[in-house]
Amino acid sequence: MPVIDHFGIIAPFYERVFGASLQTDWQGELALSQGMRLLDVGGGTGRIAQHLLCESCDVIVVDESLKMLKKAREKARLHTTCSLAEDLPFGEKSFDRVIMVDAFHHVADQGRTARELFRVLKPGGVILIEEPDIRLVFVKFIALAEKLLFMRSHFLDHSEIVSLFNVFPASITVMEKDGNVWILVRRLE
Repeated sequence: MPVIDHFGIIAPFYERVFGASLQTDWQGELALSQGMRLLDVGGGTGRIAQHLLCESCDVIVVDESLKMLKKAREKARLHTTCSLAEDLPFGEKSFDRVIMVDAFHHVADQGRTARELFRVLKPGGVILIEEPDIRLVFVKFIALAEKLLFMRSHFLDHSEIVSLFNVFPASITVMEKDGNVWILVRRLE
């Protein structure tokens, strides 16, 4: 399979195509207060993280595409780190909030990614994963298109994502709306 930097190619116009909006249905779950740390994994241009900034909060966008991170660095107060989601370069229990919006299906090893997201989350912290609902026909077409473009996408049903986190001490909530699924994982210990 050819190696193509899809996100590097679309970085210059990504936000014009996909927008910079934030889904408000779950924004309250991510409310940051002074001194909290948020990690946006697969956050690309920072289009979501920029809406979650608060005074004296530390917000870090992680992505494997340097060109996407270059766009994120253009936004005020966003820190960036180039890394795979499967091997996050942060200590255990170091973030209050971890988000992964429309990116979980792009990682090569989703089980390892789930373990990494949980590893860096503080007790009482929240992971939020937003993914297109693969049960829907139009999302199946998106999945097919990404395969035809040689993207390494692997869409999971929300129950499969939940099962990756069921092994951890956590409470898990699933919300569905407008073709998307949100999996909210709250670390208990």
